[in-house]
Amino acid sequence: MRIQDTIGATPLLELANLARDTPGVRILAKGEFLNPSGSVKDRAARAMILEGIESGRLRPGQTIIDATSGNTGIAYAMLGAALGFPVVLYMPANACFERKQMIRLYGARIVETDPLEGSDGAYLAAKAAAGAAPDRYFYPDQYNNPANPLAHYSSTGLEIWAQSRGRLTHFLAGMGTSGTFVGVSRRLKEYGPEIKTIAVQPDSPFHGIEGAKHLASTLRPGIYDEALADATVTVSTEKAYAMSRRLAREEGLLVGVSSGANVAAALELAGVLPEGSIVVTILCDSGARYLSDDFWRETE
Repeated sequence: MRIQDTIGATPLLELANLARDTPGVRILAKGEFLNPSGSVKDRAARAMILEGIESGRLRPGQTIIDATSGNTGIAYAMLGAALGFPVVLYMPANACFERKQMIRLYGARIVETDPLEGSDGAYLAAKAAAGAAPDRYFYPDQYNNPANPLAHYSSTGLEIWAQSRGRLTHFLAGMGTSGTFVGVSRRLKEYGPEIKTIAVQPDSPFHGIEGAKHLASTLRPGIYDEALADATVTVSTEKAYAMSRRLAREEGLLVGVSSGANVAAALELAGVLPEGSIVVTILCDSGARYLSDDFWRETE
């Protein structure tokens, strides 16, 4: 077995302590932070790289290049090291220190872009670099690559259905590339058309939920299928931070800010659902890659 073979098959965790506030409604969370590089993005990165190899678009001697806010880049870097491909990643200069450090430790190179342009600026810069030297680079383009949601349709969605014994009533996920939301929702809708699938976004273009997109103010991912969203809910940065702290202190789960946003939205939804409902969401990544962030030191 190699490192890429350990991706997936993560547990579906019961948030029993938080759910004390929502009697009769269960809240379950997919422990994607337990993937080998520490995030849900391992699934999509593996799928896009393997599809590139199988299709002949990724050949020996080429370099993997893409834009990232961190998690997909860490997954690319891990897989590039395991499979023998150099990796170059474009990311905003203000991305957190831990993410950049992890990428470099895997041997990948980072090109920092204007922090004021956010993930859109990194995307446009990576696309331009790949287009200028197509023979040199393999450009997965995670925002527009159908292998991204297909990874979650083929694995994450299947796992959630099986682990919940087909009893879930609602699925919520935040959106960066939207691959997790689209792939899982598409699969769950096939199994149970009555399952409500809900997209989670930051409540403002100016937010601190790393990896999440406020779709109204950014470039819309080509893989996003808005028809899959029965509803869209928003979460403030402050609520996401507070929930990340609660997950560590009340559930023993040290996870990141996007996980906090997902669980905050799930808990709010659970508060208005009828008894017997089962809400499933995603714990996207490990909190270990945010330890230098100030919000951990707050007490409420």
